[in-house]
Amino acid sequence: MSAPALYLGQARATTSVKDCMSIYDKWAATYNAEVGDEAQEYVAPVLVAQAAIDFSLSTGGVANKVILDAGCGTGLVGQALATISGAKAIDGVDLSAPMLGVARETGVYRDLDQADMTRPINKANNTYDIVSCVGTFTLGHVGPDPALRELVRVTKTSGIVVSTILREIWVPGGFQAEVEKMKAEGLVTVVADELIDYVKGHGDKAVLLILQKTARA
Repeated sequence: MSAPALYLGQARATTSVKDCMSIYDKWAATYNAEVGDEAQEYVAPVLVAQAAIDFSLSTGGVANKVILDAGCGTGLVGQALATISGAKAIDGVDLSAPMLGVARETGVYRDLDQADMTRPINKANNTYDIVSCVGTFTLGHVGPDPALRELVRVTKTSGIVVSTILREIWVPGGFQAEVEKMKAEGLVTVVADELIDYVKGHGDKAVLLILQKTARA
């Protein structure tokens, strides 16, 4: 079994935050080389960055927006946003300190903090125009509550949350139900919830979810 498959399998099978953090701490140094090689074709970070950029075209684009990359890992989404759009005000949070260390070396983040997204995150209300979250809502990682509401909480009114949620847990993991609940409460409108490639060529699919925060939130 290859190293990325081994680490990914272990991470998706974890039942504790501590174990998940330990796996990513070990994986950090080789993560980009292993997940970024042509065999892996991990396309989700670029697809999410492009979706955020496309949505923001009508409001002046992404370059001047304040962005939070939640569960930023080694910085693949931040790099995609900076490269494609020229975004400069990107903050990141992640559970793993070594992963954050790699993200810091990219030079695209304004601020990076360690955070456990199974708990409230230490960010002020209505701070970000765009919140991205890729690879965090997956097996053995972070569930919908309180994470989805937390991402909406730190987003400005009319701002967006763009995330991937692995297809296998979209319904059974309670994500669809939580989105419907927030929609019914008038906190968000659902801009998109379409199925996309997660790791191209491997059959992995994820829901690309775009939520726009309403004035009532």
